[in-house]
Amino acid sequence: MKTEAIQALRAKLAADQPTHGLWITLESPNITELAVELQLDWIVIDAEHGHLDWKEIVEHLRATNRSSTVALVRIAELNTGLVKRALDCGADGIVFPWIETADQLREARATALYPPEGKRGIGGERATMFGLQLAEHTAVANQNVLLVPIIETVRTLQALPAMCEVPGIDLFYFGPADFSSTAGYRGQWEGPGVAAQILDAMRFLRQNGKQCGVIATSLENLAERRAQGFRLLGLGSDIGLLARVIRQTLASR
Repeated sequence: MKTEAIQALRAKLAADQPTHGLWITLESPNITELAVELQLDWIVIDAEHGHLDWKEIVEHLRATNRSSTVALVRIAELNTGLVKRALDCGADGIVFPWIETADQLREARATALYPPEGKRGIGGERATMFGLQLAEHTAVANQNVLLVPIIETVRTLQALPAMCEVPGIDLFYFGPADFSSTAGYRGQWEGPGVAAQILDAMRFLRQNGKQCGVIATSLENLAERRAQGFRLLGLGSDIGLLARVIRQTLASR
């Protein structure tokens, strides 16, 4: 856990400044090294979709060592074992998919905190520098770990007021594609009416002191999302950005 990087990210968000990040789906840690070199504020290593294994996840995490780039891991589901493993590997926080209720959010929080506040086990792995910094890490981990639920279903909207009451959850992310699917528009990024629903939800969260994020689909959309008030701005995924540039280049022939 990179406490200084986490605190710097929180400070930027508290000042309502936009932060920029990249979703990692490919194996090579060179991608994360490039993100660090470009001074991105954060990365999300995607362990929900795709094929990354734990060895590759650790290599991405290691590429952010001693940097100012916060490294989050998106786990496959709300699962205590997955949370503990990602944090023990050295993640600065967890991105939780498909969170629909305040009870699920409280459970997510509990899995990521050491007792007595939660139920995370203490291990002698990378997070504690293999036990050499056990006391130092466990003393600061609970108040620094970043926990980011993804809002990706219509059902979640009715739970937002209760979710805002869960302590320690200050950041939310939106998944427009899954949100559209649950609204009846499978395969669309933002089906009819979905864009307005997401904006209303984002504004409600901001009014309640939270910050929100979303992945941009283009440079124009990035500027639009920034103007709308999103502050955790995903530039895209590694493979998505590569595909976008190739298509643009071919279209320019």
